Amino acid sequence: MEKENKIIFYTKLLSSIENKRDVKIFDNENFEETKKEIEKMRVAGRLASEVLDIVTPFIEPGISTGELNDICHNHMVKKQNSIPATLGYRGYPKSICTSVNQVICHGIPNNKKILKNGDILNIDVTVIKDGWFGDTSRMFFVGTPAPHAQRLVEVTQECLIKGIEAVGPDAYLGDIGSVIQTHAEQNYYSVVREYCGHGIGSNFHEEPQVLHYGIKGTGAQLKEGMTFTIEPMLNAGKSATKLKSDGWTVETKDGRLSAQWEHTIVVTENGSEILTK
Repeated sequence: MEKENKIIFYTKLLSSIENKRDVKIFDNENFEETKKEIEKMRVAGRLASEVLDIVTPFIEPGISTGELNDICHNHMVKKQNSIPATLGYRGYPKSICTSVNQVICHGIPNNKKILKNGDILNIDVTVIKDGWFGDTSRMFFVGTPAPHAQRLVEVTQECLIKGIEAVGPDAYLGDIGSVIQTHAEQNYYSVVREYCGHGIGSNFHEEPQVLHYGIKGTGAQLKEGMTFTIEPMLNAGKSATKLKSDGWTVETKDGRLSAQWEHTIVVTENGSEILTK
């Protein structure tokens, strides 16, 4: 399989989005149906967030990322009666992604990967509930982080918040990328460009692409009812990435730390709503 075909969870080109469909927007003629669909996404989003909540107490030095995967998997399948969206997705072998330190995204949980004091960890969870997807990720400190690692994680979260605040009817996708890029670079971090947010709903990945860099006032105009993820990835060093031989794990090319936060949101009449909280 070519490298480009292995880059699954985020799209570099619109043509690579599977199951493409028109961007969902609020439809006055089908008001009740639209509300029902968004409520289903709200349920899926809450369940995805719940998985991160329940795994949090287990994140400590000495546990493996494989064990964390099992905890999350069991909660999804046995407690929530939801489906782990990543499990088996184009051959992906686990129910969550665990990205440690220099891993940017799509790290595969492994019983041999033991967390140690000072690590930073991203856990990315997507659940399917009644045919609808909820996608979110969160950063965790393992033990006590180094000050520079803590700052990277905090600034990345600030970028997510600023990106969400830029959302509203008649705003532009470029507004999201611009505010994230500006805040990241003002803090001397680089924004990963090969991977981006995406539309989501009854499919895992839909239009539009949500880049985490860009120019204000450019790109598609946002409309009420659109649902997509915002998930900035910031590197402590340069933005260049490399794909490991497993076909999934993406690392910083220079080996320096990376951090990511993610929410699924819906554009509302007055701004946006976070569906994964």
